Amino acid sequence: MRRIYSYGAYLTGWLITKTTRFNAALFGAGAIQHIADWALTDIPYATIYLFGGYPCQVQYRYQKQSPIFQLDRIRTPTHIVVPAQDIRVSYTENYLLERGLVALGIPTKMIILPDESHLIENNRWHEFIKIREEIQWLQIYANTSLTHFISNK
Repeated sequence: MRRIYSYGAYLTGWLITKTTRFNAALFGAGAIQHIADWALTDIPYATIYLFGGYPCQVQYRYQKQSPIFQLDRIRTPTHIVVPAQDIRVSYTENYLLERGLVALGIPTKMIILPDESHLIENNRWHEFIKIREEIQWLQIYANTSLTHFISNK
């Protein structure tokens, strides 16, 4: 399930600002404000590479691609998982998304996994909790049974 995290969450954040096609979204360890991401990540050169320069050089790209500036377009119920000790993508990015969605009245749930790094590997139960919570979210908002997906690895 990690595939929906990190860069997958970056894409999820962008996607839910562009369409209301999806009934539910899962988000974790992703950035929604790319200038903050550049400033807070342990790998700032990846952000510089992706955007083609520093924020002061191509600020329009950073802003255009940052979902925080397009939150008013989101209608998708969003579940957020936060690894509390993540240095790859700051936990503050997840708080920004949660605060914005709650302010707009979008169904939102955020769980914080204490003492977890970006990969959620410090406590094996945290991965189980994450998956359980995501399945429950999808059962409520995705309007589908997940039995097929769970039983057919």
